[in-house]
Amino acid sequence: QVQLVESGGGLVQAGGSLRLSCAASGRTFRYSMGWFRQAPGKERSLLAGISWSGGSTYYLDSVKGRFTISRDNAKNTVYLQMNSLKPEDTAVYYCAASSSSKVVTAIYEYPYWGQGTQVTVSS
Repeated sequence: QVQLVESGGGLVQAGGSLRLSCAASGRTFRYSMGWFRQAPGKERSLLAGISWSGGSTYYLDSVKGRFTISRDNAKNTVYLQMNSLKPEDTAVYYCAASSSSKVVTAIYEYPYWGQGTQVTVSS
């Protein structure tokens, strides 16, 4: 089993920045990671993914150039730096671990999930 704990969410004004962290513990294996978000009444969607090595990344078009995913395998932690935040970025943000070392984009390929952290962007 893999346990994931997110932190770093909160309230920020439009145009501001936040950095989310996701600490992993438990069974250690070469897994890619993803950050998802879910707004009220909407489906949970993948924003960014990163391979185990960190050499490959994926971004949803709407966050490209604003969000950056990174990881520190020595600390078993993955990060999501979010800049130029907009009110439409308001959602619960989740990190997830896949069972692949490569970046995967389908939600069903992520068996391990954190509890989520709320991000609210005020206008």
